[in-house]
Amino acid sequence: QKQVVESGGGLVQPGGSLRLSCAASGFTLDYHAIAWFRQAPGKERQGLSCISSMSSGSNILYADTVKDRFTISRDVAKNTVYLQMGDLKPEDGGIYYCAARRNAFGPCEFSDRWDNWGQGTQVTVSS
Repeated sequence: QKQVVESGGGLVQPGGSLRLSCAASGFTLDYHAIAWFRQAPGKERQGLSCISSMSSGSNILYADTVKDRFTISRDVAKNTVYLQMGDLKPEDGGIYYCAARRNAFGPCEFSDRWDNWGQGTQVTVSS
């Protein structure tokens, strides 16, 4: 059974950093893309970053709002994708979800059909 589990959320001060993890099980990252999304209270879910599968060239996409502050990476041995977040702002708070989809070729897009979602991890940015 394909599953992704997020971890690493918490409370951080503005300007601080946090690293989220998305551990995949039941499939490998060779042929699956992983994306990170954020759901803030009263707002629509927003795509933050995605990384396409290894077979498709590991293309990376960032939303303009997090570009230059967030970095997505992958540890193949651990079958885990990370989202390193820096210079965090209060508006970065919300529930962060990772999602997976099969991706044999081509880049990833936030509008893709993401089939497997995690339960989310809460990030709060506050002093």
